Amino acid sequence: MSYELNEKIKNLVPYEPISGNFDIRLDANECTFNYTPELFSMVHDVVDNLDFNRYPDPTCTELRKSFAQFYGIDNKNVTVGNGSDELIFLIESAFLQKGEKLLVAAPDFSMYEFYGSISENPCLKYFKNNELNIDVDRLISKVNDEDIKLLIFSNPCNPTGQGINKKDCVKLLNSVDSLVVLDEAYMDFWSSDESFIKDVNSYDNLIVFRTASKALGSAALRLGFAVANERISKAIAAVKSPYNVNSLSQAIGAKLYRNKDFLTNRINTIVKNTDLLYNELVRIGKKTEDFTVYPTKTNFVFIKTSFGKELWEYLKSNSIAIRYMGDYIRITSGSDEENTKVINTIKNFISEN
Repeated sequence: MSYELNEKIKNLVPYEPISGNFDIRLDANECTFNYTPELFSMVHDVVDNLDFNRYPDPTCTELRKSFAQFYGIDNKNVTVGNGSDELIFLIESAFLQKGEKLLVAAPDFSMYEFYGSISENPCLKYFKNNELNIDVDRLISKVNDEDIKLLIFSNPCNPTGQGINKKDCVKLLNSVDSLVVLDEAYMDFWSSDESFIKDVNSYDNLIVFRTASKALGSAALRLGFAVANERISKAIAAVKSPYNVNSLSQAIGAKLYRNKDFLTNRINTIVKNTDLLYNELVRIGKKTEDFTVYPTKTNFVFIKTSFGKELWEYLKSNSIAIRYMGDYIRITSGSDEENTKVINTIKNFISEN
């Protein structure tokens, strides 16, 4: 007799991000800017005063208050997760019963489908058009015709960088009975007018995700947020583990979200840098065959090209990491100096080839 792994996990391999040390990391959509000396001083103060012998606050009270105040919402509508990944897995496994269908968009964040497979729910795909946009009427038909119970997609989208406007999202929410999860991880870089974070009480089928990993520049803290009406929020709180967010991340996050002017200025800087990176890449695309640059509402630029792998390897050889995705590459916006270096290196590659 010997134990055998089950079919859903026996051939899985761990997620492995690009390895090695690079002078410039533009592959993971992280914020390129580390904490300022003032923020590091705050972190040291948190560490000095933390009760490491105590379990974390299970409801993340202070963090929820700071997050809610930053976005002008009620903290009763907020549940905190150990990164958005925990929340994705939690909601897909708890809000779907066995056999109920999940719908994802393609292309989109790959973990939506992955966690659905772990929870053993059928995962269907809605395929975007050639411009990588979503036709909301076609999406509504897909949800209703296939009896979808949970629809999840990122808005703006990772990896395409594009977004669905609020008018179309309202139409979607009012036209389906399924639970809809809008992952707004990159919404800080687009427009508050397109967000649903303040509208969750108007819908009985909506969950909005936010994260501290992008605009907040705190990927190391692993903080994700689910915003929903009180009924759904209570259900999420009931199914999550009681001590899912550690005390250090809670305390640092609570203080960071109180730095509204600093965070707003950081977001504006990232948006400006992304616009400059996008415009330079568009100029390259106009002079280069097979180099299509998509508009972006995020902190990265998405490009379609058949020579993506060669360019990816060339950039790595110059100590620059970007994301290679088959027919596409994705380049996160960096600092002015980093963006200049990556643009010049891409130009060198094209001139040499």
